[in-house]
Amino acid sequence: MEANTRNTGRLPAAFLTPGSSSFMDFLGDHAPDLLPGSRPLPQVQGAIEAPHGTTIVAASFPGGVVLAGDRRATMGNVIAQRDIEKVFPADEYSAVGIAGTAGLAVEMVKLFQLELEHFEKVEGAQLSLEGKANRLSTMIRGNLGMAMQGLAVVPLFAGWDVDRAKGRIFSYDVTGGRSEEHGYASTGSGSVFARGALKKLYRDDFTEHQAATAVVQALYDAADDDSATGGPDMGRRIYPIVTVITDEGFKRFTDADVAEIARAVYERRMEEPDGPRAALL
Repeated sequence: MEANTRNTGRLPAAFLTPGSSSFMDFLGDHAPDLLPGSRPLPQVQGAIEAPHGTTIVAASFPGGVVLAGDRRATMGNVIAQRDIEKVFPADEYSAVGIAGTAGLAVEMVKLFQLELEHFEKVEGAQLSLEGKANRLSTMIRGNLGMAMQGLAVVPLFAGWDVDRAKGRIFSYDVTGGRSEEHGYASTGSGSVFARGALKKLYRDDFTEHQAATAVVQALYDAADDDSATGGPDMGRRIYPIVTVITDEGFKRFTDADVAEIARAVYERRMEEPDGPRAALL
């Protein structure tokens, strides 16, 4: 059968008529070793040193949701990469930001993109935003074995809910537990500081530009207190990745747009290093 397939160049019938709308289930049936969570790890002693992505933040506004991430990847106490990309479109109306083991996280995002594309081609319709969030939860749960060995992936998922006509944000834990966040959210090593900043800055009547400015402010605060988070690098012209998802779909802010916001934040920080002050009452 295999020899015949090689000789004719034809794919087996199962490959042409998938029985499931889930690409992960299809892959699990025919090539389970390609799933990230199915790969055995060699026996090692001590922690595994691998590049880690750090801080992702999100904030909703009446017309959509903004998802952003810093650009630093660390490996222990070393900066492994200064310009890593951590925010990716999942499909036309959603995006995912990665925190955790960088290599596995990027691979998981690519598999998630394929999962959504496969569903759309098989079913002839897009998954609901809720359905997408659930599919990502299943993928994270499938990586639990790796997570228990120190190779965790904890993303932040955001998108435009076509049915509800609003932007929504979902956060996860290493077991795949999913929570919907309201207003704003963060994940990664600097998430505590970023969330604290957004807690004081966030308003539910933000414009798109104000929401983008708020997440850059939050990443700046995270970088101020967390060595694994990279702030805007004015010298190297490396700025956070900022994306927005609205009823028009996914859009990534241009480098020039983010640079303008980052410079405004930086210049203001020269006057007030601790950032904007929230009213006492």
